[in-house]
Amino acid sequence: MEKAVEKATFGAGCFWGVEAAFRQIPGVVSTAVGYAGGSMPNPTYKDVCSDRTGHAEVVQVEYDPSRVGYEDLLAVFWENHDPTTLNRQGPDVGSQYRSAIFFHTPEQEAAARASKELLDRSGRFRRPIVTEIEPAPPFWRAEEYHQQYLEKRGLASCHL
Repeated sequence: MEKAVEKATFGAGCFWGVEAAFRQIPGVVSTAVGYAGGSMPNPTYKDVCSDRTGHAEVVQVEYDPSRVGYEDLLAVFWENHDPTTLNRQGPDVGSQYRSAIFFHTPEQEAAARASKELLDRSGRFRRPIVTEIEPAPPFWRAEEYHQQYLEKRGLASCHL
């Protein structure tokens, strides 16, 4: 009998480092980087970088919920970017770098909203969290050279 896997989709700026962080989590079965939340079907990296398609760079995570909880994935998401900067992460600017959680189930939506509220009230950030929480739109897989980009180059992260 095949194990049931669930999907989670997160936008947290440049997808290379975020994907690498999720790949380290026991219970994550696979990851793919791509684009979600825009208006153009099957966009390319060049299209998304134009900041005219409305897509965010995202990581789609397939995970085994018997080994890792959605709340654990949310923790990785919050730890690996600044959720208080609108349409930017570090030197990367544009709506494609926005902070977003695209939920696949009502349970994921509830967990994401509760997690955001708790973090916002914690005082960890001086500015309000601007992370969008929306239903998962179509996911468009990025070009192959973007998949596991850092791993392929022997890099641990892309933070400056």
